[in-house]
Amino acid sequence: MREQQQDLFGLVDSAPSESASAAARAAAGTLPSSSAATTANDDDACVLVRSARAENYRLTLRRDGVAVLTIPARGSEREARRFLESQRDWLERARERQQRRPKSAEVWVPGTHVLWRGELTEIRIALAGERPAVCLAADVFRVSRLDRDVRPTLEAHFLRRAKVELPARTWELAAITGVAVRQVSVRNQRSRWGSCSAGGVISLNWRLIQTPEFVRDYIIHHELMHLREMNHSDRFWARVEEVCPGWRDAERWIKRNGSLVGL
Repeated sequence: MREQQQDLFGLVDSAPSESASAAARAAAGTLPSSSAATTANDDDACVLVRSARAENYRLTLRRDGVAVLTIPARGSEREARRFLESQRDWLERARERQQRRPKSAEVWVPGTHVLWRGELTEIRIALAGERPAVCLAADVFRVSRLDRDVRPTLEAHFLRRAKVELPARTWELAAITGVAVRQVSVRNQRSRWGSCSAGGVISLNWRLIQTPEFVRDYIIHHELMHLREMNHSDRFWARVEEVCPGWRDAERWIKRNGSLVGL
């Protein structure tokens, strides 16, 4: 059987949910039982996803700008579209808020400010040496040239550091919390901070290296607790609270600053 996987998506906002009445939804007609996502009409600009665990209709806006409408197992596409229409104002406001969030520069050159270790830090030219290099705070990174975009080179440096630091911290927190982990990988995820499988495999986004330590630790704790509760139930959040009391501050930071790394 395919391993059950729990993802932490980069969700920006969530509209009020609405419960589904089985009889009313059945009368309205239902979507196919397949769990695959279905794209709504272009004018809806929304992806419809059926969830066997969901109890309510729920509309969320991901950080990549995609609206996702979750449909309960016995819900219907007709009711889903009615719920979407009722949340049009909310969706418009959420998209406006998303547009106002800070974003990283597309091209990185000396003088550009980028997120590094949780702070917006200026890229500075390092003191003259045998090879060109730039500084981010106290960290020095070699680059091929200083007169072109250094973003690909710096992100490659970030990735290499993340592959060392993130697994080490995960194993450390796993030992402290007593959670059995089989493997830790660092990946280039574009829509989530981390994920885990029921088999004990945790995957982390290398961009966590750019965030504050308390955010990095929250994401790791989040995935560790999913190895005990493969859901987002009240019991899951209680477990997160036990091991990471400051998780709400981390969530707030993510909502305000995740766009600086494209999430």
